Amino acid sequence: MLKVRVIPTLLWKNFGLVKGVGFDSWRRVGPVLPAIKVYNQREVDELVLVDIVAHNTGDEPDVESINDFGQDCFVPLTVGGGITNLAQVQRLLRAGADKVCVNTAAYENPGLITEIATRFGSQCAVASIDVKATDGGWECFSHAGSVATGKDVIAWARELEDRGAGEVLVTSIERDGTMEGYDLALVEQVATAVRIPVIASGGAGNYDHMVAAVLQAGASAVAAASIFHFTEQTPAGAKAALAAAGVPVRQSYQPDLRD
Repeated sequence: MLKVRVIPTLLWKNFGLVKGVGFDSWRRVGPVLPAIKVYNQREVDELVLVDIVAHNTGDEPDVESINDFGQDCFVPLTVGGGITNLAQVQRLLRAGADKVCVNTAAYENPGLITEIATRFGSQCAVASIDVKATDGGWECFSHAGSVATGKDVIAWARELEDRGAGEVLVTSIERDGTMEGYDLALVEQVATAVRIPVIASGGAGNYDHMVAAVLQAGASAVAAASIFHFTEQTPAGAKAALAAAGVPVRQSYQPDLRD
């Protein structure tokens, strides 16, 4: 097994970070740059920074801000929100992003995933899938979870893989922000359907949830936001819990889980 990554997710809205429940991101949690600086010191494997309003407003990705953030970010940075073409991707990578995360634009132009993978490598193309449960499955949603696409998550994940995506970030909209645990059935179904890494997202509330996402559902990485914003649990603590459960992680020390 490859080393499992712990990835804080930063939701960016109108110059600040926000968090809510079920994609209703109403609660402000502070500015972006201080959060990045904190995570630099907390042994995270990567950061995901997503502008959650850019595609709804039609705004271009804020390359200038990414350039500012990138100068102070010392871990791999994945950037999403408002990406619709290859030129934007190139500007984001030059500004400091290591990968780009594409959601809404992939439904409108699936070839964009192939273009990104062909030009910059599959490792650069992170396909984001936001879903809600339906009778017997899950439906994909675009535009920050507000528009139903009619696409089944398994078929869509396979298509994204075929088009060149290097990994899939799958988020349960219903579990988002609840801290009640990942949708393990969803993660397992996607991880079984594709050969590329699957990042579990939406619902992490404690370290056991992360362990379950990996050992029970087959996730290659765990992404989380509320657990790190609103509790005393930390990425280092998450890594220690994963390691204690026999999951390989990148870690230079073992923090005390009782802290």
